[in-house]
Amino acid sequence: MAIRLTRLDHCSVIITDLEKARAFYGGALGLEEIAKPRPFDFVALWYRLEDGQTLHLLQKPQPDTRSPRHFALRVGDAGAARAHFRALGIEIQETGPIPHCDRFFVWDPDGNRIEIIHWLEPYDPATSGAAELDR
Repeated sequence: MAIRLTRLDHCSVIITDLEKARAFYGGALGLEEIAKPRPFDFVALWYRLEDGQTLHLLQKPQPDTRSPRHFALRVGDAGAARAHFRALGIEIQETGPIPHCDRFFVWDPDGNRIEIIHWLEPYDPATSGAAELDR
């Protein structure tokens, strides 16, 4: 019997400065910080997302290198999100189109890349997908 994966539970990223991370994730993104599990003996910030999902920030002495690697946060209005980040002076990177989707990227203070995504319609691989799977 194969396992059945139901959804993404959490994502972890590396941070170096707790206060800058709190200002970005709690301030700019408006996420609610929650207590990390009691047994953890390392510095980590946990943030609540919708439907029981969480975002974990793990403090390390050095940030990860910048790369295309990212996680995505869904919004209800990408235009309003752009205006929000611009008003805060946060750099926005526009990116290639996906059918029925409005999206862009921002970076946290440690250079972690975050996609801000608004699905105008649910993704349908039958109508919007590539002709073949990558091999």
